[in-house]
Formats: sequence, C-alpha cells, structure tokens
Amino acid sequence: MFTTEDKELLNRKGITEAQISEQLNYFETGFPYLKLDAAASTEKGILALNNEEQEEYLNAWKEYTNAYKTIVKFVPASGAASRMFKDLFEFLNADYTEPQTKFEQTFFDKITKFAFYNDLDNVCLESAGKDIPTLMQEGNYKTIVSLLLEKNGLNYGALPKGLLKFHKYEEDVRTPLEEHLAEGAMYATGKSGKVNVHFTVSEEHRDLFQILVNKKKDAFGKEYGVDFNINFSEQKPSTDTLAVDMENKPFRENGKLLFRPGGHGALIENLNDLDADIVFIKNIDNVVPDKLKGDTVRYKKLIAGILVKLQKQAFEYLELLDSGQYTREQIIEVLQFVQKKLFCKNPDTKNLEDAELVLYLKKKLNRPMRVCGMVKNVGEPGGGPFLAYNQDGTISLQILESSQIDMSDPQKKEMFQNGTHFNPVDLVCAVRSYKGHKFDLSKYVDRKTGFISYKSKNGRDLKALELPGLWNGAMSDWNTVFVEVPLSTFNPVKTVNDLLRDQHQ
Repeated sequence: MFTTEDKELLNRKGITEAQISEQLNYFETGFPYLKLDAAASTEKGILALNNEEQEEYLNAWKEYTNAYKTIVKFVPASGAASRMFKDLFEFLNADYTEPQTKFEQTFFDKITKFAFYNDLDNVCLESAGKDIPTLMQEGNYKTIVSLLLEKNGLNYGALPKGLLKFHKYEEDVRTPLEEHLAEGAMYATGKSGKVNVHFTVSEEHRDLFQILVNKKKDAFGKEYGVDFNINFSEQKPSTDTLAVDMENKPFRENGKLLFRPGGHGALIENLNDLDADIVFIKNIDNVVPDKLKGDTVRYKKLIAGILVKLQKQAFEYLELLDSGQYTREQIIEVLQFVQKKLFCKNPDTKNLEDAELVLYLKKKLNRPMRVCGMVKNVGEPGGGPFLAYNQDGTISLQILESSQIDMSDPQKKEMFQNGTHFNPVDLVCAVRSYKGHKFDLSKYVDRKTGFISYKSKNGRDLKALELPGLWNGAMSDWNTVFVEVPLSTFNPVKTVNDLLRDQHQ
C-alpha cells in the first residue's frame, strides 16, 4: 500500500506503519462513545471549598514552594488568531463598504479602546497616508481592517494570539505572552526565585516569540523580582495524523500522503519532555491585566495546594504498601482515600482478596495526578466534567467533549446539556512518582478517545484524525480531582471584540 517515497516520509516524521494502520482502522470503525455515570457537580465530585479549607490549601502551596522543587507554567500558544478575526475577514469580503452588523459597528465605534490602536493608527498613516479617524470619516473602513489583518499592515490575521497586543497599561501595552510571564511570577515561583515558563509554538512563529521574550524578559524579571527561564517547543512531526478521503483511503496531493497536526492532544509529548515536579497548564488567551489577577492567582495557588497535599498523602500510602507492614484497617483507609479523595471507584473491590486489593491500590495511587478548576456553566462552548467508566471497569472523574458523548441517547444528551460546570482549562499537574522518577505520560493516554473531523483541501473533502485531547483522553488514566473556581478566573478571547469586555480594559 505504501510506496518507497511514503516510507521515507514516515521515517522522517518518526511514524511507524503500525501507527498508520491503527489510524486507518479508526477511520473505518470510528471512536466509541464513553460510558457515563453522571455529570460531575458539587454534589458529585466537584469540591466547593469553605474559607477555612481555602486557607489550609493556600498554606500547603506556600510550604511546598519553600522547598527546592521545579515548578513549570506550560502554555499552549501555537494557535493562529485567524478565528479571532473571522467577522472582520467576512467584512473585508462583503459586498458593502461600511459596517452593518452589530459586531462590525461595535468594533469601529470602540476602536480606540483596543490596545493595538496606536500601532494600527501608525500603520494607516504610513501605508494610506491618513489616520484612522480620517479613513473612517471618508468611509474607508476596509482599508483599516486590511491593515490590521493582512501582511501589508500588522498581519494580525496570520499571527498567533500570544503575540497580539491585548491590554493597555499606563506606560505600556501587553501581549498574552507577557501576561503569562506576570502570572508565573505571582504563583509559580519556587524557593530559587526562578520562574519556568514553557510555550508550545508553531515553527513559523518561534523566532517572533523569541524576539519578544528577549526584549521583555529582563524588564519583567526586574519588575516582579524574579529570574525567568523561558523556553519553547513545537508539536512533534511524529504526532501528525494521516488524512483520508471519503472512502477512508489515504489522501494524496500530487501523489504524496497528506498529514495534518494531531490537535492539542499532541502536546502530551511536549509535556512529557519537561523536567518538572509540578506543572500549571492554562490556555494562551485566558489572561487579564495585573489589576484583575487577584482571583486568578489565589485560585491557582489553591488548586496547587490541593494537589501537593493529595500527592503527599498518596506517597505516604504507597510507601506503607511497599513496606508490607500494614493492617487490614490501613488497607481499608487507603481504599477510602482512593474512593473519597481521588474519586475513583471500583464496584469489584469488595470481591478482592487483600493481596489483590493492595496491587489494585498501588496501581491507582502510583500514576500522574491533576487538579482541575471548574467554573459554573454559563453557556460557553467546550468540554465538561463527568464521572465516566474507564476500560478497567472503574469510575473516575474525566473532562469530556461533546464528541465523546452519544448525543443520540436522550439521557446522555441531557447530562451534557444540564451540566452545572464546564472546563476552562485550568490544571495543575504532578508528574513524578513517589520514588522521584518522571512518569512516562504517554502510558496514561486512552487512545480510543480521539475523534474524526471533516475538512477540505483545495476543494476536495477529507477526513482528519484528532488525537485524544490534552486534558481529555490524553490524561484519561491520571488521578483527577475537580475544584470549583470563580468565573472571574475565566476570561478567554475568542473574538477581537472580547477585548472590549471590562476584564480586558
């Protein structure tokens, strides 16, 4: 089936023929839906903490950062901002010249409020010989949008979100990259005073990210009294997936196989390469100016405190089980911890002999752990928290996307639609074992949780394979705990006009 040229391409990418066969099989069979037990809520699996508990966990994090531990802030930042400007691209291509939709009118009515306004005004003067107010007065609205989005201007339509100017300050403006540096200094600093921030970027934009870091790093270090260690990685070619045509045959262009990036689930490989004890994960566009960072910082420290406290207890139990010096009561205590604190239940444990139960408990305790913030559902798109069945028959907390749920089943559809919380991508992860070894995170991925999407290439329809999502199937076999966090910690920028919200002004 594969030509010599195909095999050379696979070899260069680091993909085996067995992997391709597995991918082709998924196109034929599809992915199974996950079996659900219930939507998670504060009654079922989501912690809602009182003030006393919050202080306890904040102190736990403070204590942890007083030890020499490696803390990393991991920010997926490779996505282009093109979708942010979808409405403005449509305006450019429309058969009218003045703003007509509510979105277009809002954009131009409040254009001076954008942090990029001065840059855009300057480029209008340079390229069109007129400033923004004059161009608007003359009805040249499309010139302004063109100079914002296209190569002859600021090129915002092709840049990643991380490099766009989001927020105005008295003396300066900041990009999301800079806001993440500030955040890192506020909650991810260890005893060494070092702040490790890792951005995943696309190859084409890596140099631009590096230039901005070189320009800003020292000033930010001085402002926040820390030493920044900032690095980058790209999605690995080995995580690309093969595209197929509508008959599930490999899609070819001019005889060559077409591969596509495997989605954010590919980043489990980048995460796996980090040398860290604790890793914070947060999307690039979920940032606010310093004056509004209070809740974000408090709840990041809080969920990290929960994580290190749970990890410490899990380590103590693992050492106890390793020693062989335990009583029946202690085994039951460990089982209660797995069930009630790590929310992992197994209906069959009551049938296990003590020796089998100990093996089960060791397996369930000795794996990566994450604590995830969950916000109340306000109708935002995205995944949600559920109690779901795993392949070994256990029930545990999982973050699921709608594509993983059988919406033709009225009961499952109702669970998804009536869920009280959703996932804002707010994770803190512990990735070392109780013996100090780094876990191989690739071993905890549920490969059967990817999904198939429909795309086109040069007018031809194709099917694309998305790998199990980074916080979905890629972390399926981790110990997972959910915590309610306030909506004020979730301020994503999905469209350019979101920057006009109070949270970004």
